[in-house]
Amino acid sequence: MNKYSINEFIRKTAEKEEVSQELFEFENDHTLYVNLDGKVWVKRGSMIAYAGDIKFKKQSSMEGGVSKFLKKAVTGEGASMMAAEGYGNLYLADDGKKIAILNLENDKIYVNGNDVMAFEETINWDISMMNTAGSMAGNLFNIKLQGTGMVAITTHYTPLTLIVTPERPVYTDPNATVAWSGNLKPEIKTDINLKSLTGRGSGEEFQMKFQGDGFVVVQPFEEVYKA
Repeated sequence: MNKYSINEFIRKTAEKEEVSQELFEFENDHTLYVNLDGKVWVKRGSMIAYAGDIKFKKQSSMEGGVSKFLKKAVTGEGASMMAAEGYGNLYLADDGKKIAILNLENDKIYVNGNDVMAFEETINWDISMMNTAGSMAGNLFNIKLQGTGMVAITTHYTPLTLIVTPERPVYTDPNATVAWSGNLKPEIKTDINLKSLTGRGSGEEFQMKFQGDGFVVVQPFEEVYKA
């Protein structure tokens, strides 16, 4: 068979034939396969294909209560989620970002809102705002995910997980910070010595400080959000 034939291309790129029993599975490093039979929350715009009877519905302003709706109105976070309901094979991707699947077992994590790809209906979520005097530190609004079920998050390239201990606090760039364990309470630290001579602040001027026992996930990419 010619290595550049259509049949060879199909063989190399075809969807996996094995039937997965998991709700979330890797189709490849950049595509999430959802074995849907019910309802999951997915990032709006992440659907690239599906087979079966699946309906998509934007989140209602009444879902999650008044408090969550008001937070969304202020931050815009969480408004990018939609419900996928029905049964079939659902494929999700987000700008070629790498995907990680986490199975929470009565756990709590915080994730940058832009890096949440999908999660089970059994997962409770809320919008978290960091305590800071300004918004120059980057994206300070995050999603709290808590409970038991599967969560899929995304990163630019391969993530790095740093362990935080009381003896070893960790400092991160807010624009490179993806997620952290729910028992950590990060603070914003400002280092005015890192301001450039032109008066414009560099990304390193603002840092997230993590103290306690837990972990923080960063990516080798600074994700800058435009207003």
